[in-house]
Amino acid sequence: MKRRQFIEKSGLAGLGLASMGSISFTDDFWKDAVIGHGSHQYKVDLNWGKLNSDKFPVKDCHEMVQDAKGRIILLTNHTKNNILIYDRSGKLLDSWGTEYPGGHGLTLHDENGTEFLYICDNNRHEVIKTTLDGKVIQVLPFPKESGKYQKAEEYIPTETAIASNGDIYVADGYGSQYITHYDAKGNIKNIFGGRGDEPQLFNNAHGICIDERDSNNPTLLITARQQNKLKRFSMDGEHLETIDLPGAYICRPVIHNKHVYLATIWSGDGSEGTGFISILDGDNKLISAPGGSTPTYENGTLNHMHQTLKIFRHPHDVCIDADENIYVAQWNSWATYPIKLFRV
Repeated sequence: MKRRQFIEKSGLAGLGLASMGSISFTDDFWKDAVIGHGSHQYKVDLNWGKLNSDKFPVKDCHEMVQDAKGRIILLTNHTKNNILIYDRSGKLLDSWGTEYPGGHGLTLHDENGTEFLYICDNNRHEVIKTTLDGKVIQVLPFPKESGKYQKAEEYIPTETAIASNGDIYVADGYGSQYITHYDAKGNIKNIFGGRGDEPQLFNNAHGICIDERDSNNPTLLITARQQNKLKRFSMDGEHLETIDLPGAYICRPVIHNKHVYLATIWSGDGSEGTGFISILDGDNKLISAPGGSTPTYENGTLNHMHQTLKIFRHPHDVCIDADENIYVAQWNSWATYPIKLFRV
């Protein structure tokens, strides 16, 4: 068997690819390919989210969430339609939004049976709460009263997390790296973090979520993307734990059942055009990396990760449905639409 044929047939299991760099295949090949490792492997649909780009253009596909009806809601920073709403088959159901030129973070929260969206806008330096059809309910401007910011341009929010009591946590991942904790009405309760290399500080606090896998002890998971780290904090902002993911430049953590899923926007040395998906188990160990090298631990330390299959270009977010399929939104990927990974 020729070397190229062998790679195409066996490379997807993640074996022998570390020394070969990143491998690219044709669209036809991906129709039958299976990617990932161990218990979490997937078939690929590159065409799932494709639309008429004249009517429904996208720039960066930043984040995706699923509502109670099973609809997949995508946020893009194209102001012809900032929000695209799909069904699980990839059919477009609705679109709205022309006022979010820096649309970046998208969080869904169920508030006493009514769902709302929280949009982080980089350009507006604001967090905007809306209904699912786009009506603005609340706007959180830059937190001048915190004493950490002198002007709006210093504050570039990237993600929110909403607690069960309505408290709002905002990660300033592209600004001064603080986490601002508000009550449901928008009053500041606490601010912590900031820029730095110490455990309680951040270099690119890009994503945040509330970890309720231990229902008696909810905590915050916050990414330090440029440090290849996922950091755990108490709900009051005390640093509790750091999870090292060398070679993985992770975006926001998304928890489904007992697993943590993270789009990994760059990989290896942070090279242009790379990335994969990171999946952690209930013990926060990397167990599968669709598009990436096989996760291997030595003496409890994860070996350096890198892209092995050139299927993704800067994955920026993931959304997990009830069947554990993964929807992948990508940044800086030539205005491409989301990809769907079918769990096998």
